[in-house]
Amino acid sequence: MGKYVIMGIQGSGKGTQAKLLAADYDLVHISMGEVFRGHIRAGTRLGETIRELVAGGHLVPDSIVNQVLRTRLGEGDCQSGFVLDGYPRDLAQAAFLLDLVPLDAVINVVVPDAVVTARMQARRICADCGHDWNLQGRRPQRPGICDDCGGAVVAREDDNPVAIAARLADFHAQTAPVLEFFREHDLVVDVDGTQAPDHVQEEIRRGLGLPVA
Repeated sequence: MGKYVIMGIQGSGKGTQAKLLAADYDLVHISMGEVFRGHIRAGTRLGETIRELVAGGHLVPDSIVNQVLRTRLGEGDCQSGFVLDGYPRDLAQAAFLLDLVPLDAVINVVVPDAVVTARMQARRICADCGHDWNLQGRRPQRPGICDDCGGAVVAREDDNPVAIAARLADFHAQTAPVLEFFREHDLVVDVDGTQAPDHVQEEIRRGLGLPVA
């Protein structure tokens, strides 16, 4: 099956789209953000370093990210196909990835800054189990309490206004040029991320030449 990267400004909904695509086509959804948050919740030394960087609106260094990625892509479940979410973020990472694996396509979910800012400010996460919630749609049945485990549903530490503004600036300065690099390799499929999620998914599948239900 395919080996894909999904890209888009944070809050574009790319994580949701990656999960939908992976579920229907037996692909592994590799979310670098989830991998990092797992380290944070576990209280590892790496997790503490990541927590401090993300809370300050900074990106995790390539030396850490590339090591984690190489290990994950080398695992057996990735050999039949994957959707990589949250990587690459700069040109050096993009070159590293193309040297590591042959990609079939790079999905680019396009959403304006103002829209993603509102989306990120509405995001919530369970402090215990890590389940994602959102005040714009996926609210827990009881305010502030996770439906799955009863844990506290809180704003993400990295979704404060200062950190959001820093991440948007980082995206435009570093990540956006990566798309031009992938365009030179004829890999990019652009989709309109302001549509309803099911319509975005349909557009992705058409762009990849996959069956649309």
